[in-house]
Amino acid sequence: MAGVILDAGHGGYDNGAQFNGRREKDDTLRLTLAVGQALRDRGVPVQYTRQTDVYQSPIEKARIGNESGADYFVSIHRNSSPLPNTYSGVETLVYNDSGIKAEMARNVNRRLSEVGFTDLGVKERPGLAVLRRTNIPAILIEAGFINTVKDNELFDSRFNDIANAIADGIVDTIGSGQQELGSTYRVQIGLYRNFSNAQYALNEALAQGFDGDIVYEEPYYAVQLGDFRTLDEAVQLENELKQRGYDTLVVKK
Repeated sequence: MAGVILDAGHGGYDNGAQFNGRREKDDTLRLTLAVGQALRDRGVPVQYTRQTDVYQSPIEKARIGNESGADYFVSIHRNSSPLPNTYSGVETLVYNDSGIKAEMARNVNRRLSEVGFTDLGVKERPGLAVLRRTNIPAILIEAGFINTVKDNELFDSRFNDIANAIADGIVDTIGSGQQELGSTYRVQIGLYRNFSNAQYALNEALAQGFDGDIVYEEPYYAVQLGDFRTLDEAVQLENELKQRGYDTLVVKK
């Protein structure tokens, strides 16, 4: 089954575009994690270049994508314009307008237009490192303008629909793997209403050597670790986490 590596644009000291206290790096991470969960729900294997607020250069992001073993690279950003409230809509960038990457870009734009974004089309950007240096088909989604109030209102009010639309656009292109993958088990260590609290809990777990991510299930952010085919494997991790003082819950996906 074809896998996807998702890249949350910017991060760490690189805030990306900013508007009225809103930072691109925060919007991209939150949306990337939600898209990842939506893809997993559709049976698509998912990896990430980052799951926390860390800086990676564009060249490093491309390298991570190339070394991941994934079949497709999808970078998520927010657009910006010189003057606020000048432009509105979604556009998706590609190295060149050909092949399956261009098909995926159009499918994502079409799905996002169904949510309410204006479709600004697919644009060639051969100078972008994450598109130029990746050895796998790559797209970069500009999910609305961060300095346009209309787009921010849509981003916030229909956040879950936007995440699902991006996932659907990807699956429209590569197909779903639900039939192949079956159920997996994970260990949940926290459930939060606030994304920053979930991110802090995930950072603590990652620092201890565990592998996991944040799963958005409206209206909560769940911190989940591991990804196992058998319940016994999940229980082993749960026991280790309990010994370290975590409150745990095994969940089936």
